[in-house]
Amino acid sequence: MRPVFFQYFRPVLAGIATVFAAEIASAESAHGIAMYGEPALPPDFVSLPYVNPEAPKGGRVVFGNTGGFDSLNPFIQKGTVPWQMRFWGYEGLMGRSQDEPFSLYGLLAESVETAPDRSWVEFSLRPEARFSDGSPVTVEDVIWSYETLGTQGHLRYRGLWGKIANIEQTGQRSLRLTFSDPDRELALVAGLRPILKKAQWEGKSFADGKLQDIPIGTGAYVVDDYEAGRYVSFKRNPDYWAQDLPLRRGTRNLDEMRIDFYGDQAVLFEAFTAGELSAVREFNAENWATKYNFPAAQRGDVVKTEIPHEKPSGMTGFVMNTRRPLFQDWRVREALTLAFNFEFINDTMTGGAQPRITSYFSGSDLAMLPGTAEGRVQELLTPFADILPAGTIEGYTLPQSDGSSRNRKNLRKAIKLLAEAGWTVQDGVLRNDQGEPFDFTILMRQGDSGNLTVTEIYSQALARLGIKVTEAKVDNAQYTGRLAELDFDMTPFRRALSLSPGNEQRLYWGSAVTDTPGTRNLMGIDDPAVDAMIDAMLNSQTREDFVAATRALDRVLTAGRYVIPIWSFDVGRIAHIKELKYPDTFPIYGDGPSYMPEVWWYQD
Repeated sequence: MRPVFFQYFRPVLAGIATVFAAEIASAESAHGIAMYGEPALPPDFVSLPYVNPEAPKGGRVVFGNTGGFDSLNPFIQKGTVPWQMRFWGYEGLMGRSQDEPFSLYGLLAESVETAPDRSWVEFSLRPEARFSDGSPVTVEDVIWSYETLGTQGHLRYRGLWGKIANIEQTGQRSLRLTFSDPDRELALVAGLRPILKKAQWEGKSFADGKLQDIPIGTGAYVVDDYEAGRYVSFKRNPDYWAQDLPLRRGTRNLDEMRIDFYGDQAVLFEAFTAGELSAVREFNAENWATKYNFPAAQRGDVVKTEIPHEKPSGMTGFVMNTRRPLFQDWRVREALTLAFNFEFINDTMTGGAQPRITSYFSGSDLAMLPGTAEGRVQELLTPFADILPAGTIEGYTLPQSDGSSRNRKNLRKAIKLLAEAGWTVQDGVLRNDQGEPFDFTILMRQGDSGNLTVTEIYSQALARLGIKVTEAKVDNAQYTGRLAELDFDMTPFRRALSLSPGNEQRLYWGSAVTDTPGTRNLMGIDDPAVDAMIDAMLNSQTREDFVAATRALDRVLTAGRYVIPIWSFDVGRIAHIKELKYPDTFPIYGDGPSYMPEVWWYQD
């Protein structure tokens, strides 16, 4: 019977072997991973294409932040942290190239494997990977980091944990994550999670750590000194484990980086002109053209550098909290947008030099196209046609004024829309049918002089509609706390977006976090169409489907009129001391925390 048995099952065994071989081939260990296709850089790449691999090490620089800080743990919901910390001192299993939207390369991990359907991902740790205290990074540290950040960390880290069906050690230096949801991006998201040291937190609460409880990471910089609310100083670890790794060669060049804190932007700029700061980013084209003629700039000791980019505009403006009944009608939100005289305000603030943001992904190939939705975009939106605001499918453009201070035509349109929504002027005051006045508060940070000027102009226009606006100026801690508790009517808003949008979109606009304290969905979007477009993005199997889904999402967000958009940052502007140098080649992402100071160096 034995020969008969093997003769009968030989085709079956051959089939099993073929399937197994295909699985192994498609899940072969690699030096990197891409959302679609393969990473651009080969396994033997020497350095990133936009860095100077021979950049010298050394130098001390000082940067400035406004506000203050009461925490040095950038991974928890509690407290205000210097925003640069998580970029300077911490790393994930994989790292980004700023020249590729959807590719990651091995960092703490020397290799990565995925299933053909991306239902699991497996990482193998580098034996040389070390925390800043010199201790080795272990699989136990990695698994602990995923679980701790996923259950006790900041909201930005919690979404992934809910999609991990299983996480297990598969070898001395390897682990596998199996996902519960079909989502091609999860393997990449997992690769970017920061890895922290488990032993540091034994007997301590991670979520409620004190100011002195600074997480130990694997990055090049460690906190050297600080004074709460005044300054924090970082020093480059001379024994940084990855300094010769191709992904890191030519980066992390500065020996010391200090952040000083100032009450407002005006005082910070004065400190820069006095030589107390090494660099500032300028976001106003008018200021860039007129305010950088102080003596140090005239002598050439301060240099102005512009960095082009191909990023989406993201969204900058004034966000309306739709949890408030006042802002729940899209016609009201459109009326408030009509009353915002952008052309006049832009001329006043920037000399008209900065173009207006036209959608969340404007300036990139992910942006919605003008006119009526077509093709795949229309297919995605049509099931929600009955609940979508006007303009979503047929096309929406922001209102334009004639540039004069009166803005009469748009104000007339606003009055008509407000009347349709049940608001009419009674004795000079806009009221509803119950006689309740239309008034609201714009929450502001103290010292935010630029936005304060904008709101003053805007408030005057709203007064002509019978709307009363109050500006509430609070300190940095109060501002952060009120946003976390969603305690605001309208407030300045900035959401940067990338060329590789993914799971973070749920955190920005998803209904699952609409009412969660600390949510980044500040406008309070609770829309099945938004959720469906995000799902379509995450489940896309081709680049073409992904672009269509992103354009559809862009339409729903923009036509939702949640934010009154202002000007875009079409180029990065950095003024800096002449000793700060940068490579000749710019990445497609342009400026950002992964560009300056990451690839810059100090040279006398």
